[in-house]
Amino acid sequence: MKNLDQETCQPAAKRFSSFIADSEAMIKAAQALRYRVFAREMGARLKSAAEELDYDEIDTYCDHLIVYDNQKNKIAGYTRLLNHEQAQSLGRFYSQDEFDLSPILALPGRFLEIGRTCVDPDYRGGAVLTTLWSALAQYASEGGYRYLLGCASITPGPSGYAVDAVFRHIDRKNIAPASLKTVPAVPVPARLRCQRDESGIPPLLKAYLRFGALVCAEPFWDESFNCMDLLMLLPLEQLEQRYSKHYLRNGQSANESETSALL
Repeated sequence: MKNLDQETCQPAAKRFSSFIADSEAMIKAAQALRYRVFAREMGARLKSAAEELDYDEIDTYCDHLIVYDNQKNKIAGYTRLLNHEQAQSLGRFYSQDEFDLSPILALPGRFLEIGRTCVDPDYRGGAVLTTLWSALAQYASEGGYRYLLGCASITPGPSGYAVDAVFRHIDRKNIAPASLKTVPAVPVPARLRCQRDESGIPPLLKAYLRFGALVCAEPFWDESFNCMDLLMLLPLEQLEQRYSKHYLRNGQSANESETSALL
């Protein structure tokens, strides 16, 4: 397994380690965590639900980034990474199923897409997500990627999807310019939209916005996962300037308490 810890020599007692999984058993354990979070907690309807796993055809092409609890011998956090070359082999990025990415992919440079990110309920609000972001920053830096693609998922409140309320909270500097704006394949239906801000801005979206990411479209309605997805674009140079040097040096974030269990 390729270790992505911040230091090359870590003490044996280190609680959490991060690495790219290189065994089928470890990948299946991650897919089981994904199932527990997305199906059991969020109510996603998965084709692989009978196996109590969350997987799709894209998994084969991805790198699977694990945060592992060395004391309890279990996966504490996870995200899957689809880099530029892997997407070329697949023929698309995952988010191309939800959005027209042509104006974004016309940008010069290589892209890294993250998705299916989750943290075991036993570890939320602590060091696991910090470790995950640190490893992600290191992976991106070592790979020389220029842009990070991802979706910030927002579950509905009691009255529905607060699309307009969410956008009222987003600063204009975080809205993509017209040249980078695109449209969702399936917008949130009018019958499911509400004006009330019942849950506020999700912590993941807050983190993206702090990093300087751009919101590139109205949200996509993911009926299967019972959420709406905002398409986010982050120049990785900004992530490195603001956070990765700090992460790689200390493995900690001053904003750790504000990060989300789901990315």
